[in-house]
Amino acid sequence: MYREYRTIEEVAGPLMLVRNVDGVKYDELGEIIMPSGEVRRCRVLEVNGSDVLVQLFESSAGLNLEYSKVRFTGHGVELPVSREMLGRVFNGMGEPIDGGAKLIPEAVRDINGTPINPASRKYPSEFIETGVSTIDGLNTLVRGQKLPIFSGSGLPHANLAAQIARQAKVRGTDEKFAVVFAAIGITFEEADFFISDFKKTGAIDRTVLFINLASDAAIERISTPRMALTAAEYLAFDCNMHVLVIMTDITNYAEALREVSAARKEVPGRRGYPGYLYTDLATMYERAGRREGSTGSITMIPILTMPEDDKTHPIPDLTGYITEGQIILSREIYRKGYLPPVDVLPSLSRLKDKGIGAGRTREDHSGTMNQLFAAYARGKEAKELMVVLGESALTPVERLYAKFSDEFEARYVNQGFYEDRTIEQTLDLGWELLHILPKSEMKRIKPAILEKYW
Repeated sequence: MYREYRTIEEVAGPLMLVRNVDGVKYDELGEIIMPSGEVRRCRVLEVNGSDVLVQLFESSAGLNLEYSKVRFTGHGVELPVSREMLGRVFNGMGEPIDGGAKLIPEAVRDINGTPINPASRKYPSEFIETGVSTIDGLNTLVRGQKLPIFSGSGLPHANLAAQIARQAKVRGTDEKFAVVFAAIGITFEEADFFISDFKKTGAIDRTVLFINLASDAAIERISTPRMALTAAEYLAFDCNMHVLVIMTDITNYAEALREVSAARKEVPGRRGYPGYLYTDLATMYERAGRREGSTGSITMIPILTMPEDDKTHPIPDLTGYITEGQIILSREIYRKGYLPPVDVLPSLSRLKDKGIGAGRTREDHSGTMNQLFAAYARGKEAKELMVVLGESALTPVERLYAKFSDEFEARYVNQGFYEDRTIEQTLDLGWELLHILPKSEMKRIKPAILEKYW
């Protein structure tokens, strides 16, 4: 039986000091029992001799210091896991909020799992089809990769996240594919959008949803992505499934981390974020990947909104160091009405070469990808020249490149949130657009492939 303490000294906002406590560890879960019998949860933030500082998950309103008791559970935050999680909706603490029955767990896991040991990592190599041309064709997602989406406030990253969750699949295998979706610090309206979208399209059947609302406690916001990763690890490495983890919005997670750090009076780093933000993000991102001896895998798409659209802000900056590339959404493309508004040129998937080519996508994939990048970059330059010097100053070939740039954005980038393109459709569309240019300009495609597909 757990020991109960009636030594609550003071409460300041979400923090509470308990004195004369014995044998309690950092990060341990605690329960506060109110005189009415109501139980609220807390987590140990700091241990100083026999004094313990805890942070409450719920509000401290109505807490009577004299008559309330605290007990510590002897373990950190845990998640009961089971195959029955698929198709269910949980809150940020792993409790079902869809009105369904409580889960009968097959195991109980600590949510602070460990990153995959580099020695037992398998190299990501299999193509994942998201049905989005700008990702599949140009910034290919590979099974076991971490590919973040950098967005700005007001851009439709939620719609893109829902589209990828609905459409993503590993081609050429009959192995099971699951999606773990973690929504961190979102509004009730956004939560309703995700739940109703997944239910309407039937994607909910293979999805585990963790939803943490903006009104929930900051400490719960820190648990949500780890809950999602714990569920993903169970499905991937115990049930041998391909798991795609989508997290939106990592910026809300980092803000919660900053809030807790400030409450603990830690020395702040850049922009007030804790100095260990890099390490903390790495402990999450590095749990994705493939392991030796397991057919399952975790592929991760974290989504983050860049404050003031600033790529050098600590959150996107540090995320870029840890992950293998980034997909960047552009306000300029969004203003033109093109959806999803992916900015192709600064976007990058560092592992794209590992997942494309004959036997994976198609033999012409690498050549057309490089040619489309080069042609689009030249087209953008031609359009900039046109603004300064006028159209008459351009050569006939430069005018064709400018036309290509417009057509590329209108037809390749723009596809809406409900069109699911196969990789063949994406590659064929690429060839169609390349026909705007003369054959002599196809300098990035091998002659044999050019002859075959032109």
